[in-house]
Amino acid sequence: MPLLRRVSPVPATTATLSHHHVHLVTPLRTPPSSLRLARLRICPAPSIRPLRAIPSTRCHVTGDPAPSPVPVSGSARATLVRIGEALSLGFPVWVASACALALWRPATFLWVSPTTQMIGLSFTMLGMGMTLTLDDLKGALLMPKELAAGFVLQYTVMPLSGYFISKLLNLPSHYAAGLILVSCCPGGTASNIVTYLARANVALSVLMTATSTFAAAFMTPLLASKLAGQYVAVDPMGLFVSTSQVVLAPVLLGALLNQYFNPLVELVSPLMPFIAVATVAVLCGNAIAQNASSILASGLQVVLSVCCLHASGFFFGFVLSRMLGIDIASSRTISIEVGMQNSVLGVVLAGKHFGNPLTAVPCAVSSVCHSVYGSIVAGIWRSMPPNDKGE
Repeated sequence: MPLLRRVSPVPATTATLSHHHVHLVTPLRTPPSSLRLARLRICPAPSIRPLRAIPSTRCHVTGDPAPSPVPVSGSARATLVRIGEALSLGFPVWVASACALALWRPATFLWVSPTTQMIGLSFTMLGMGMTLTLDDLKGALLMPKELAAGFVLQYTVMPLSGYFISKLLNLPSHYAAGLILVSCCPGGTASNIVTYLARANVALSVLMTATSTFAAAFMTPLLASKLAGQYVAVDPMGLFVSTSQVVLAPVLLGALLNQYFNPLVELVSPLMPFIAVATVAVLCGNAIAQNASSILASGLQVVLSVCCLHASGFFFGFVLSRMLGIDIASSRTISIEVGMQNSVLGVVLAGKHFGNPLTAVPCAVSSVCHSVYGSIVAGIWRSMPPNDKGE
């Protein structure tokens, strides 16, 4: 018959129990202030002998599964993952270095053709799609307010900022068109890394990037044609086709692969950071190299306009989110998403659909600028945990 008795501490080395074996059936997991009772099952003991200490690696409660060995990843894969993370964290350094090299030695990046640009960006967006599943896209229903606010701010704050900054600084038509084009692009994939470093809402960041990217096939051509059409001729249908080819289709394919062919994704995913960082650096370097002399002549005006554009995105993304009653962590996420654009998409679209190659220059500068801003913001917010009691 089961009995309830108070259990006294037993030394961990040896102990001698007489007449009975004692089996612990229910583990003692209650706090000291609670009743320290254990259900004991007592059965006759055939003999009396000391209890030996059990090695800690083999000790587990009856009924619980024994601890299983921790799987160890292959050393080559683990090394690739670590190098990929280092490349991602040093993203602004690699892009800035490529742009500086392009100014110094333009011939280094002049080999890049429009076809190479399309292929490189498609692989980058495929890598982004591999971080998503179809279930992740359904998660948008769990955060409708934050997601809707982020989407609206993404496609209002940045395009309007690009338009008014172009007017305020009286930019030449090709630079104005490039600034407006990059402001109409969706959020960049680097924003997910910055959100993680800033300890903001990573899930919301991924969903916002995915949502704005899918909508870019319609929103980017529409907004660019309306706002930049007065500066240069814009072909909305051509922009729609190109955006669908290099953004929508690869991201959908990546999500489908992650959903139904996950082993394949696990195999190739360590290589994707290399492809993404190399693609962004080469494409931005190419845009700078093609216009090196013009940039050196009037580069300060372009840099100032791009800095103002991204500062506006970060600032108004946060302030307007807080005014809408969104919590601090999510407001920080929206600020990062709004402030960081898919500049490489702007570079590719500018090179393919805008006659003047100088149109791609603000897009290339944007890639460096928003990465630097994001790194600074992540460092500041990481040291200021959100408490939703004001900042």
